[in-house]
Amino acid sequence: QVQLVESGGGSVQTGGSLRLSCVASGRTFSTYTMAWFRQPQGKERAFVGAISGSGYSTDYTDSVKGRFTISRDNAKNTVSLQMNSLEPADTGVYFCAASQFGSGNYIYPNKNQYGYWGQGTQVTVSS
Repeated sequence: QVQLVESGGGSVQTGGSLRLSCVASGRTFSTYTMAWFRQPQGKERAFVGAISGSGYSTDYTDSVKGRFTISRDNAKNTVSLQMNSLEPADTGVYFCAASQFGSGNYIYPNKNQYGYWGQGTQVTVSS
């Protein structure tokens, strides 16, 4: 079992930056692929980016490439999402997720591959 707790959401203006963090419980954090998803109000939860268990591989949805960076610290059971050049379209509830598949070796863009979720943190970008 993995429990995930996000922090770092807030409100910023267009062009601003935020850093989200997610702390995981458990002793096998490095065996989980970790991801961030976001859910705008009234819309489906969508993939933002993910990082492999080792941290060597990452993937992002096209709209955030070059602006968002995912990193992890396996010694601290933490995954972070650095968000720069924020736009109003980035507004939504951001969820941290952990995948129990593949021992952390693969990146999954599909939310159905993630069995553990945090409670979410709100990010609001105003124009």
